[in-house]
Amino acid sequence: MFKLKERNTTVRTEFLAGITTFLTLAYIIVVNPMILKDAGVPFEQGFTATIIATVVGTLCMAFFANYPIIIGPSMGLNAYFAYSVISSHNISYAVGFSAVFITGIIFLILSLTSFRAKLINAIPANLKHAIAAGIGLFITFIGLRLSGIVADHPTNLVTLGDFSSPKVALTLIGIVITITLMTLNVQGALFIGMIITGIIAFFTGRLNFDKGVLAMPHLPEGVLVYNPIQSVADVIHYGLYSVVFSFLLVMLFDTTGALLGIVRQAGLLKNGKLDRAGSAFFSDSIGTAVGAMFGTSPTAATVESSAGVGTGGKTGLTGVTVVILFLVAAFFGPLVSAVSAVPAITAPSLIIVGSFMIKSISEIDWNDFDEAFPAFLVIVSMPLTSSIANGIALGFISYPIMKFAKGKVREVHPLVYVFAVLFLYQLIFLAQ
Repeated sequence: MFKLKERNTTVRTEFLAGITTFLTLAYIIVVNPMILKDAGVPFEQGFTATIIATVVGTLCMAFFANYPIIIGPSMGLNAYFAYSVISSHNISYAVGFSAVFITGIIFLILSLTSFRAKLINAIPANLKHAIAAGIGLFITFIGLRLSGIVADHPTNLVTLGDFSSPKVALTLIGIVITITLMTLNVQGALFIGMIITGIIAFFTGRLNFDKGVLAMPHLPEGVLVYNPIQSVADVIHYGLYSVVFSFLLVMLFDTTGALLGIVRQAGLLKNGKLDRAGSAFFSDSIGTAVGAMFGTSPTAATVESSAGVGTGGKTGLTGVTVVILFLVAAFFGPLVSAVSAVPAITAPSLIIVGSFMIKSISEIDWNDFDEAFPAFLVIVSMPLTSSIANGIALGFISYPIMKFAKGKVREVHPLVYVFAVLFLYQLIFLAQ
């Protein structure tokens, strides 16, 4: 089924690759529901939904595409959902998940057509790189703010936090531990760093397990989204078109970039092209739709999958191993909930994950100003406006304007002009 001999791998290799990937990715079990909690989502709901979305999406990827890639909640889109969508539109998280559900359905339809490939090819390469870098800065800023390293300032908006506070001190210790492990190339450094930081928090009295460690997984509010017609009605009634569009755009870039990079790393590209691309994107869309039903933000192919590929994983059996470990983790809800209540334990992961994503900034062509400035706007706008959508919007609006000024109108794909108009409408009218 997984073509182990054809891909020159073994069950043992795939199993070890799965364990490695799980250790690298396990932090999202804590971090994702913690971020969603800021949007009002009950922690238990986000915790169980994170596991369900990861299990469903990864199993589809394993059996339909046979890639060693894990589908899980996107670390950029969960922040966008919690800190931009819910707060700026003044809606309940259930309505927000309706927008996520519709995004998953649209992405599913696109994965079955050739339009998706045309859409990706239409986006300027420099803007693609800028989006990834901007999201990385945004995630890092969230980690710095939650930990207290960055604090509010009445004049400058932000300033350095109080380094004498226990929360900041514990975060700094966690960062030092984690980056030391990463420097030594320890597999699962993010996860191990959280464990060590959690132990320190426990013995210093900042972490306690009043609710125990083990419990049967459950959904406090059950299934949140299950009626497609009602979901469409919610999107129309609350004017969430820009939200769906932003989700869709980032999902396209996230998944395409991760897939191409990881599949290339595994040596599975055929003639430079992605085989079974439709099945891979189908898996992501199913993960997003199912995840929204139970209470989590959009999913994407995770960059942490590269850790398992680096250990030798080449088939879907790696993903199946990760799924088994995620299901086991589902029974440790109280433990995860207690850890999430101490931001200093999870903040180092957010800060460091941002450094992974910003490396795409090196791929931007900084020599051409008409290419560099729109990318620059995307990167700086995301953390400074606390919105991924605003960053994308400013980049897509400025890009065709600068090309027009330079007499390169024909170099811009017609779809980019469409995006620019839609984003301009979003900023002027939908943001009111």
